[in-house]
Amino acid sequence: NVEVNSMNSNIVLLILFRTINSIYRYNFRMKQFEVPNFYHSPIIAKVKAKRKLDDPRKKDFSALELTLDKVTFIFARHFGFCYGVENAIERSYKAIKENPDKRIFLISEMIHNPNVNEDLKANGIQFLQDTNGKQLIPFESITKEDIVIIPAFGTTIEIENSLKEIGVNIETYNTTCPFVEKVWNRSQKLGETEHTIVIHGKLNHEETRATFSHSQKNAPSIILENMSDTEELAKFINGTKSKNAFFEYFKDKISKDFNPDSHLEKIGVINQTTMLAFETQKITDYLRGIMENKYGKDAIKSHIADTRDTLCYATNDNQSATHGLLEKEADLAIVIGGHNSSNTTHLVELLESKFTTFFINNQDAIYSKNEILSYDIHMQELKMKKEFLPEKESIRVIVTSGASCPDIIVDEVLQKILVLIGEEAKNLEKCLENLN
Repeated sequence: NVEVNSMNSNIVLLILFRTINSIYRYNFRMKQFEVPNFYHSPIIAKVKAKRKLDDPRKKDFSALELTLDKVTFIFARHFGFCYGVENAIERSYKAIKENPDKRIFLISEMIHNPNVNEDLKANGIQFLQDTNGKQLIPFESITKEDIVIIPAFGTTIEIENSLKEIGVNIETYNTTCPFVEKVWNRSQKLGETEHTIVIHGKLNHEETRATFSHSQKNAPSIILENMSDTEELAKFINGTKSKNAFFEYFKDKISKDFNPDSHLEKIGVINQTTMLAFETQKITDYLRGIMENKYGKDAIKSHIADTRDTLCYATNDNQSATHGLLEKEADLAIVIGGHNSSNTTHLVELLESKFTTFFINNQDAIYSKNEILSYDIHMQELKMKKEFLPEKESIRVIVTSGASCPDIIVDEVLQKILVLIGEEAKNLEKCLENLN
């Protein structure tokens, strides 16, 4: 036994907390899931195995290059399925296997990847809502004998209560990501200390809708989508805009009975787990500065909580790995994933700051060397791009994917590019052998 004085006890507690948190994160990363084999890729598996061998603690965010005769593929250090996605997929297919004679429903898309969702539908799973919350199948048609899966994004308290009233078991196949639940727990703590909860998230995203539902149970809550919303909020904190203007601007982004006169005196920031890390930090720092100007530096702790970032580890890793890609030189970048995937969209946003970037669902978006159907994240529409693979002796192509994209889809995109440029597949296999 070791005796510690009161001054040292805080240090001991901090070390203990960090140790427990490290073990918590490590266990998440090391857990093995039973994901269907058709989602796996032997090529991508070798790439990831090489990086895991060289960097077991995941501290090196530099990219990996595979150089062939006519192309060099540049892979992000981290990409593809994360813990929450693998957990959701495993439990969904488990539900199919364990309930062959029952109707199985998903509240909405399991994850934001069309290939995964279409395969689940092909296996008999029906969706109760679309990704925007529009009802596709009324809850009244569900019975207590049916199986209902809660997706990785989680769901609202209102939907949970509706299903419980029917008598549906929502616990067995609840696939809510633990990092989303961690955000909900943070909102509960903020509510207990009488903070108003500021959520950095996309208003119509399933996760933000779920988080908003849980947070407003604990405290007054408001959603900020970007810095523009944050700057508007600051005007009300400073008193430079009226209460009527506040309600007009934030009418769909605040909890019931929100009072800007009293509810903006003490705040705490949480976020949708897939938002850009630096954007959340920028919003938090900006609001802290506003509070300091209004209440003084000495009183700041009484007006804004010192919350740690609530991005999940996979989002942090993928974004850091994308910054690693930005240190490379390349002719183009390809980001693979669902067009409505928040975390994937942010990877595109980062890469297009330096590279010509194409955002595609799968290999079918690649029509030829000169044509590719890419999603424009700004216009939110698909556009046929006429200049895809440059006419060069050897090209450099950055490749990454979102947290909900199966590795096999990345594999198929690589194979499609090899065919188009006349590179033999055996050259890729030989290059992979040299990784060992």
